[in-house]
Amino acid sequence: MSTEVVQRETQNVPTAARQAQPLSPRVDIIEDADGITLYADMPGVPREALHVQVEGDTLTLRGDIAIALPQGMDPYYAELRSSAWERSFTLSRELDASGIAAKLKDGVLDLRIPKAEHAKPRKVDVQLV
Repeated sequence: MSTEVVQRETQNVPTAARQAQPLSPRVDIIEDADGITLYADMPGVPREALHVQVEGDTLTLRGDIAIALPQGMDPYYAELRSSAWERSFTLSRELDASGIAAKLKDGVLDLRIPKAEHAKPRKVDVQLV
């Protein structure tokens, strides 16, 4: 593909469409008796560019992508046009947002959200009378 073709393709796209919207990362959610675990695929996001925020009952994951290019090289075509991942979730009242723990390894965010005490299963002792 020549540079001319790439420039023509870009020129035909409206300016608003060329401004990249954040990508939506794929997320696996696993629930157990003590809480839920989210695994979000966020390749290209370094730890310092990752933002996990809880506001009210909304959990927002955002990460700015840092694609390293060799020094002195500029891409003339790129498949990945967005520079960020972003996704929001509404948290249940059964979850304890103050106990969230997050880890990032190899582009995968591992987010653990414990259940609130009132939502955890509990054993009731039965007394013999």
